[in-house]
Amino acid sequence: MRVLILTHFSRGDIQPFAALAKTLRECGHEVVIGAPGTSRELLRPYSTAVIGFEDRDRNISRQPAVRRLYGKGVPFQFIPPARRELAGMLEDFATALDSEPDLVVHHAGLPGHQIAESLGVPAIPVCLHPSYVPTDSFANPYFPVRVPPALNRATYSWTSLYLRTLFPSMGRWRRDRLGMPRRRGHRNALRRPDGRPVKVLQAFSRYALPTPLNYPESVFTGGYWLLPLSEGWSPPDQLTAFLDSGDPPVYIGFGSMALNDPRRLGRIVAAAVRRAGVRAIVVGGWGAIDPAELGAGTLYLPEAPLDWLFPRTAAVVHHGGNGTIGYALAAGRPQVVCPFMAFDQLFYARQLHTRGVAPPPRPHRGLTADGLASAMSMAVTDARMAERAADIGRRVRHEDGVNAAVGILESLV
Repeated sequence: MRVLILTHFSRGDIQPFAALAKTLRECGHEVVIGAPGTSRELLRPYSTAVIGFEDRDRNISRQPAVRRLYGKGVPFQFIPPARRELAGMLEDFATALDSEPDLVVHHAGLPGHQIAESLGVPAIPVCLHPSYVPTDSFANPYFPVRVPPALNRATYSWTSLYLRTLFPSMGRWRRDRLGMPRRRGHRNALRRPDGRPVKVLQAFSRYALPTPLNYPESVFTGGYWLLPLSEGWSPPDQLTAFLDSGDPPVYIGFGSMALNDPRRLGRIVAAAVRRAGVRAIVVGGWGAIDPAELGAGTLYLPEAPLDWLFPRTAAVVHHGGNGTIGYALAAGRPQVVCPFMAFDQLFYARQLHTRGVAPPPRPHRGLTADGLASAMSMAVTDARMAERAADIGRRVRHEDGVNAAVGILESLV
């Protein structure tokens, strides 16, 4: 079978699809991936071909207006500086019309289902976070206010409204670019053109969500899609030497988050590391931390493979991104979550605390050296937290979500 995978945004939105592509190729299938061109080297080993899109998420994150939004918890503030880039994203997806797939697998927040409808093939949306499929188990993490449990399911209409506001020209794009007439429900990726529910894959673990978990039968929540370490990779000498020179360090990294003032966060991290009396490995990501502010006992790396590094750490400090959480849970390490965005990241931070694998959330807005130091000290010294993290780690590693997902895709074609 020939599978077209469509995704966009940051590495956390791309790497799970690389894991899926790898397993599909190992099972003998052809895989064409449409994704930002900057991820080409990541995706090339696992694909038949890569359709390189413009890196529009990085363009958005670099705008000062976006960097100031972190922590405010109002997603609609993101829209004005993002709309132009997202309109270009629709055109990016349309360039995949010539790929002749048997099946389209796509990021649920993007209109891959419309590409599939134009091509006359099935579409499978992939949810990388739990804000798409309605459930009464918990409210939509993106919903900006708390609601009574009886209203949980209703809050998921917020995601549809948000996507409609981000992509106001989708109907015109569908007509003019894809050559299809408007139809009722054409924006809904969770429904087939005839209105029946589509099979939905959720690439995260039930162990990061509230219990009991209640989803429809059409939805498969099988665990994280984790990409194994690339063959031939070996740690740089400075990393090996640092790990061998003392106690396991704390990992500190904020992924695709970016700030107008990374020096401030660098100073907070440096002071917190000193006050907690820990060693630290800081991974730069998209530039939230200025490495010039870091001091002794800290090793700075531009990037590092999380599946290799996390098992060698005492705890993981991060922003609450779904991908980072998956690797940290699988490694069985306590976590300290500093949400930059007060919706899904804060939701995950609270769930990890409830599960007993993390201290209470330490949001980036208002973060202090004393607060971060206290949270790191708890994460590296609390025996009960370490035991709970190790137990959930074993459960997460046993899920093997990506192989189960491939089996489902094979059954559909």
